[in-house]
Amino acid sequence: MKQDVPVIRFDSLDRTGIVRHGFSTKKGGVSDGIYSTMNLGLNRGDDIENVKKNFKIMAQTLGVPYEKMVLSDQTHTVNIKKISYDDAGKGLIKEKDYKDVDGIMTSETGIVLVTFYADCVPLFFLDPVKKVIALSHSGWRGTVNKMGKVTVEKMKQEYGCNPEDILACIGPSICQKCYEVSEDVALEFAEKFGNSDMFYKKENGKYQLDLWMANEMALKEAGIENIENRRICTCCNSEYLFSHRKTNGKRGNLAAFMMLCE
Repeated sequence: MKQDVPVIRFDSLDRTGIVRHGFSTKKGGVSDGIYSTMNLGLNRGDDIENVKKNFKIMAQTLGVPYEKMVLSDQTHTVNIKKISYDDAGKGLIKEKDYKDVDGIMTSETGIVLVTFYADCVPLFFLDPVKKVIALSHSGWRGTVNKMGKVTVEKMKQEYGCNPEDILACIGPSICQKCYEVSEDVALEFAEKFGNSDMFYKKENGKYQLDLWMANEMALKEAGIENIENRRICTCCNSEYLFSHRKTNGKRGNLAAFMMLCE
């Protein structure tokens, strides 16, 4: 990997030897201003050519094909799309013919799944037995609707995956200390999860919500036993990672990448 382009990775995925993956930081790209420097968001207002150069830098860094990247279309749903070779390049060098897709999965080698973040929770999945991968974007709406569990169920349905075989990883995202929500959001989590340990009330009437705990609970409910959580906060580390909360929306996008090796 290029030493001047930092990438966050997971030990559990690396040990399998069958995937290439990574999560970007703000460093190593060509964008400037509020997008400095590794912005991977094509719809943030950044110069499109700079964003595409950033994707090419990430492709070189990770050792994956730029032209076979497939981008999600995130709108805080729990919709999962099965990706095939026909989808290669969609969202980057070809128009997307799908929308409202927050999770993507495939069993095809050489296809690079890509999803986007700036505080929301990235979920990585690998079934090393069936050789299936998935990436899912889980903001508070996705989390309260148990995006992790939905993804596992879709992997079972489409590929016959056994949850006990699946490795799940939780990427850089906002921590409980930094994530204040309103009472109605906290109560929705209490109702869906039957657990109030994931938040606490403050004197101002707001709540601090633990999205990491909620996602871990959803994954365990789905039967996942192997969960790696790096517990890296995007807001606490906003010098290195884009954070929507920290910058009031003036920022670029981070991205998760994952590909099954040939």
